[in-house]
Order: sequence, then structure tokens, then C-alpha cells
Amino acid sequence: MIRSFPFTVLLLSLTACVAVAEDSPWDQPTPALAKPQEMTVYRSPTCGCCKKWMSHMEKQGFVLKDVPSEDMEAVKAKLGVPDYLASCHTAVVDGYLVEGHVPAGDVKQLLTGKKTSALGLAVPGMPAGTPGMEMGGKKDKFSVIVFDKQGNADQFHEYAKY
Repeated sequence: MIRSFPFTVLLLSLTACVAVAEDSPWDQPTPALAKPQEMTVYRSPTCGCCKKWMSHMEKQGFVLKDVPSEDMEAVKAKLGVPDYLASCHTAVVDGYLVEGHVPAGDVKQLLTGKKTSALGLAVPGMPAGTPGMEMGGKKDKFSVIVFDKQGNADQFHEYAKY
């Protein structure tokens, strides 16, 4: 069952994003896309984990446009991110939304699979161990959720152990 993640709680936790320098399982190469994909990333200017996620995406071949915003709640509402899927940053790539700490391999899978009904992918909240949220050995189980314009959602990929 997918649960709501209150955006106000998320905002309070943004400044607590602390990344530990270490080798990450997310540094492994993923299959290359036919051409580099441009991605616009909307993020709080004070969030360090967003920058770490952006670094992950760049290492995996995405070309990023960084758009810091003081009002991420408004950005998410304008783009159509359902409240219950909210995380700290929102990206747009090839017409799809990428909400939160979604691994690059899942984004590439969505782009190459072209699920026409999908609006995007999300990792709700900020699970430890996701790309950009590496915190030593702590690794939460998490799911990547695929969602559509009507707010319907389903599991796209589950990470129980990685």
C-alpha cells in the first residue's frame, strides 16, 4: 500500500540530508541511452542530497539543468506530482516526471520502454541508501513507483536488497 508523505515533514528534513563519502552501489554503469537526455531538476537551494542525486544522474549520462526553487510545493503542484509521492526534488526528462531519489537505471528503463500512460516515476520520502541518500551502511527497502496523470500508481521496481 502506498502511503501519504506529508510535504511539511519532508521540508523539515531537507536540511538534515547528510551524505557520507563512500563508494555507492549506484556508481555502477547502467545501459547507455541512444543519445544523452537533458533533464531539468527543481530542488531546494539548501538540500545537499539533491545535489548528490544530480551527480548520480550526471555520472549515468544525463545532462542536467539545475533550477533551485524556494517553493518546491508550488513546483510539484504545477507539474502534477501527487502529494503522497512527494520527495525533495522533482525532475523533468523527455516529458516524464522523476520525483525523488529514483535510480538512473529505472529512469532509463522508463525512457526506453515508453509507457505512454505514465506521467513519471517516484521514490516517495527520502529512504536511506537511495542515490543521493547514502548514509554509511544504512539501506532502507524502497520501491520506485510509476504513476499516471490521474494519480494512479503501481510498483515499477522494488529494492529489498542491493
